[in-house]
Amino acid sequence: MLNIPQLLATELNLKPYQVQNALELLTEGATIPFIARYRKERTSEMNEVQLRELSDKYNYLTELEERKSVILNSIAEQGKLTDELKQKIESCLLKTELEDLYLPYRPKRRTRATIAREKGLEALAEFIKSLNNKNAVSASLDTEAAKYISEEKGVKTAEDALKGASDILAEEVAEKAELRAYLRGYLLEEGVFVSRIKKDHPEGTTKFEMYRNYQMRVRNIAPHNMLALCRGEAEEVLSFEISFDEDVVLSYLESKEIKTKVRAIRDFYQGMLKDAFNRLMKTSLISEVVAEKKTYADVESIKTFETNLRELLLSAPAGMKPTLAIDPGFRTGCKVAILDQTGKFLEYQAIFPHQAAEQRLKAAQTLKNLISKYKVELIAIGNGTASRETDEFVLEVLQTMEQKPVKVMVNESGASIYSASKVALEEFPDLDITVRGAISIGRRLQDPLAELVKIDPKSIGVGQYQHDVDQKLLKKKLDETVESCVNYVGVDLNTASKELLTSVSGITSSVANNIVAYRNQHGVFKNRRQLLKVAKLGPKAFEQAAGFLRIRQSENPLDNTAVHPESYSLVEAIASDLNLPLTQITQIAEKLKKANLKKYVTDTVGEPTLRDILSELEKPGRDPRAEFKYATFKEGIKEISDLKEGMELEGIVTNVANFGAFVDIGVHQDGLVHISQLADRFVDDPKKIVKVGQVVKVRVLEINQKLKRISLSMKSIKQ
Repeated sequence: MLNIPQLLATELNLKPYQVQNALELLTEGATIPFIARYRKERTSEMNEVQLRELSDKYNYLTELEERKSVILNSIAEQGKLTDELKQKIESCLLKTELEDLYLPYRPKRRTRATIAREKGLEALAEFIKSLNNKNAVSASLDTEAAKYISEEKGVKTAEDALKGASDILAEEVAEKAELRAYLRGYLLEEGVFVSRIKKDHPEGTTKFEMYRNYQMRVRNIAPHNMLALCRGEAEEVLSFEISFDEDVVLSYLESKEIKTKVRAIRDFYQGMLKDAFNRLMKTSLISEVVAEKKTYADVESIKTFETNLRELLLSAPAGMKPTLAIDPGFRTGCKVAILDQTGKFLEYQAIFPHQAAEQRLKAAQTLKNLISKYKVELIAIGNGTASRETDEFVLEVLQTMEQKPVKVMVNESGASIYSASKVALEEFPDLDITVRGAISIGRRLQDPLAELVKIDPKSIGVGQYQHDVDQKLLKKKLDETVESCVNYVGVDLNTASKELLTSVSGITSSVANNIVAYRNQHGVFKNRRQLLKVAKLGPKAFEQAAGFLRIRQSENPLDNTAVHPESYSLVEAIASDLNLPLTQITQIAEKLKKANLKKYVTDTVGEPTLRDILSELEKPGRDPRAEFKYATFKEGIKEISDLKEGMELEGIVTNVANFGAFVDIGVHQDGLVHISQLADRFVDDPKKIVKVGQVVKVRVLEINQKLKRISLSMKSIKQ
């Protein structure tokens, strides 16, 4: 069997001890964020990306080995396991290759070949095969086949016998691993996807219009095109197939299988091979190629989703300041929620600024009163219906006030999902669903990460064909992204919701509930060690979680840093050597820069950890996220009808796909900057140019009001 650690070391260009140590840590229950941050010495500073790739490949190879064992046992029980076959199976590195080898031995339903064998025609098939291999001078197949005529067995003529023998040989050919591998490769390289829109969808009536007469080489098809084809087929709007030169395929099969020059045997084999391919190979091979391209498209689209989600979760927080949040609306009014500097809900009001003049004046006064009463520093306006009108109304109000909070348009994707969720109901059981939506909009301005973890990532709106990709893989990768982001930023132990705590390394949902319950019963945590008093939070969970949890006003200043408690004694020894108290934590860092770090290296703490400690002591409690910025939408531009070609606007990137980026320019419909319009140079990957949440300047290229499509460009515009 495979030496998996050695194989992984070679494939991932790692040292064997790195692989071995990382796998040991994972087996012991360590999380990837924990290993990447606090076990650098064990893995020679492998990062999260390397660790996740190692984990995924290890799981793949482990599953492969388990499948090999099942297959070897199955073939052995049939008495057909040869040394050569066993060696081929044991050396397999791909699941597809393994299943190809197993295909001839897989238990199957009764086939035409099975029926032919029951009729005693296997000997005839072997005879014909021997003539082909011996390169006989001449042969009379009809004469030999006549020997197998049997009324009792249902073989009425020599032709029937030859047909049965052909069925047996066709199945043998169709199950040859090397032939299937070659033909699969041929379809992947030379095949062409061809699609047609179905007749009951006239031209111009479907979103799949570009696939009406679409052709694309299989090897060149972009992930979003592949997923669009699959979606169009699922919605019964289009059909697609793989076109290829069948003569090339048959010529290849003949070159591999026909050995003789005898015309009768050659003719027999040509007919048999054509049947083998068309009846037994073609459909399954095409299905396998489509599945392979779909899997690739899934993986690439999920990568894009991961990147977008990471950028959104790590969006710069406006800060924990008193906030007035507005969920805009016309007929139903604007829902206004007030949050304090910890995100706590304080008050709710409904205002109606978009109705009668009297109502507008009343709404303005209500807004002024709320801003003054709560000393509001931030105003969050959801970017849905009536957002631009509400934005202009708020601006009017602020122009009459001395106190002018920062006004920001907030992407409200997923806010309605949160409002109706079990999480929101538990958090605000007595509030209306619309009030919960306003609260969510305000909180995601204060701290996007803390609020967005409460929403299913698929509902946040930063994916590409997220409902069409492998849902199990999507959930796994998005959960990993959330975990990575939460642990990268760190969590305030005394204010974090149970949803945020659940994403912390080593903390399960039940332990998160217990932390919140402990906090509610005993008050705020005064130090990290207190965590060990929480039910079900044992030493292992403490080891995994403690470094990612912050206590702002702790008895120990190190509790507000990413320094792990296991290193506290080391920091205390350093502080003692420098004659400084721990309270002067930044001075420790300053003096430590000039000290020889090697003198503090131990068996478990090396220079990588010491460098991390030094970095933490320099800026204790810092937030690693970027500085907060926001887009300013152009006044008077509220609807698509207000746009003009050539107009230059400021907007914010809401989603990045493989074919370009979507930008909110304040007209309730995101515009698309196609990949060809992202820069004045060739761009192969939009993610290299833009990211979700980025403020960009764009120029309007084209407007299609009927289809609600806006084409934008970032070319030749100084960003």
